[in-house]
Amino acid sequence: MDSSDQRRKRKRLLRTSAASQTSYLLVLPSHLFSVRSLLLCFTFFTFLYLLSYTAKIHSSVFRPVLVVSSLSLLSSSSDSVQHFDELISLPFKIEDRVLLPDHILLLVKNNGTVKRNQELDCVYWRSIVSEGRNIDGLEARQSLVAKLNVLSVDENDEFRLIVRCPLPPVNYSAVVNLQRRWRNGIENLGDENGLRGISNQSVHKWERVAYTATLDGDTAVVFVKGLNLRQQRESDPRQFSCHFGLGNWEADGKFLLTTKAVTAAQEVVRCLLPRSIKRAPEKAQGISVTIGVTTHVRSRAHEHVVFPSVAKIFSPKSIEGGVGGRGKYELCVCTMVWNQGSALREWIMYHAWLGVERWFIYDNNSDDNIKQVIGELERENYNVTRHVWPWVKTQEAGFSHCALRAKDECNWVSFMDVDEFFYFPYSTPRHQTFREVGYAGQNSLRTLVANVSSSPRIAEIRTTCHSFGPSGLSKQPPQGVMAGYTCRLQSPERHKSIIRPMALDATLLNVVHHFHLRNGFKYLNLPQSTAVINHYKYQVWDVFKAKFYRRVATYVADWQENHNEGSRDRAPGLGTEAIEPPNWPQQFCEVWDTGLRDFVLANLVDTSNGLLPWETSSLDQ
Repeated sequence: MDSSDQRRKRKRLLRTSAASQTSYLLVLPSHLFSVRSLLLCFTFFTFLYLLSYTAKIHSSVFRPVLVVSSLSLLSSSSDSVQHFDELISLPFKIEDRVLLPDHILLLVKNNGTVKRNQELDCVYWRSIVSEGRNIDGLEARQSLVAKLNVLSVDENDEFRLIVRCPLPPVNYSAVVNLQRRWRNGIENLGDENGLRGISNQSVHKWERVAYTATLDGDTAVVFVKGLNLRQQRESDPRQFSCHFGLGNWEADGKFLLTTKAVTAAQEVVRCLLPRSIKRAPEKAQGISVTIGVTTHVRSRAHEHVVFPSVAKIFSPKSIEGGVGGRGKYELCVCTMVWNQGSALREWIMYHAWLGVERWFIYDNNSDDNIKQVIGELERENYNVTRHVWPWVKTQEAGFSHCALRAKDECNWVSFMDVDEFFYFPYSTPRHQTFREVGYAGQNSLRTLVANVSSSPRIAEIRTTCHSFGPSGLSKQPPQGVMAGYTCRLQSPERHKSIIRPMALDATLLNVVHHFHLRNGFKYLNLPQSTAVINHYKYQVWDVFKAKFYRRVATYVADWQENHNEGSRDRAPGLGTEAIEPPNWPQQFCEVWDTGLRDFVLANLVDTSNGLLPWETSSLDQ
């Protein structure tokens, strides 16, 4: 018994031990799996930490390759760029870019970050797709960037500045950006996210864009390039509309308000104002505006096209405040110039002596000393305003703009060039209609205009022009053009006008020399015995050659273009190349005319030193 009981106990212990071992073996794998998971997780996160730490030191290993689509030199569509924000910063808000024939115009938000006297670079980028290589590192990426000096910086209006950049180098994009240079020579790279979204930016083609706008009563006047309307003709306004909005509607396609056009001629479209703007016109300042055109096929509306635009409504009178309580100026002058700073002093001082009270100088991208000259004239109490007009080949539109600008300040406005000078011959008793008998005196031009004002229906005074030649000279005359050039063509050429801005036709249509008037008004042709204009058109070759490359009028071909070679706007026999013709100093000389020279030397010379007023300028000292 005892032995059998012992055997049974041993069996029970063995079964219990086996069960315990089996239970232990069943639990052990899950325990081991839990520990292994923890070890794997710990190892994985340690690897990630070491990887991120290494990436901070060698970030170029993980930087994507820069890939840029191939762009033409004169790209005008949206230019796609990947990671160009890593190449260059944009510390300035560039609202628009316009590709002009000889430079790129940037319209920069006037937020005080750009100063006219600071040194700036124009920054261009180029495609590397064709190079077939990876770009790694900041130094390599910067090799894709070209930099050129900014040509000039100007104030456009209270909202924007104008920055002019050279045309891009070959194979570089016209999407130009700006970079500031510091005095210590260190460039301001700024925030690398400064150019994020550059793929939405574009360059406007100058041939087709709305470029400026202003208010006139209950209408907005919009100036547009590319309408291709007939010269000197009014067009049907029913095909045009105005679109008013805020922000970049070219990107989101949204317009706030639309109105109908009431007039259209050449480059000027006039539209009714929306009611909300009409009730509070001061709130219209800075609102973007463009023109819509509905094309017609077989007299049916076909397609409505909205023009690209850089135009914002801006009325200078809202800032300048008019002329206060003293009334309007009787006589003002408007002109458009390009690199005519050296001619301004004589022209302004002489006509101020004749009675001109106010000058509007529309500066068409000059790069000479014109700012310095105008600044000095202002300090000498000549009422001269320089208005930046960067739009090339738009003289007629610029004169329309100036007529609107001067309307609240001036009773009469003369439109003439800086090489044109009024001359009053000796007046006999039978020429007393507009002048007193004898030689013209101080303020005689203003007096003549005031006398015409007594005839309320007369709204334009036309004066005949005589064209003068080099008069045998090969160097600029030191006393000025009036005393130096004394030989002219016998027959007069055209005329120039003095107009009442309040009497102009709503189209503002003009052909530089005269404007279209509202119904009920007429023009007056001054007899040559009363007044003429000496036009010093063909001066010494060095001066005349500068004219050869640049004409500001819209419908006048540049002389190097091979058409309209017989036009009176060209030099007869010159052709299309700026090569001095034989015997240039003796050309265009048919009649010796010393009348204005004798008048100036008799009336304006300072008897204490024998100098004319414009010879005493500190600029010449």
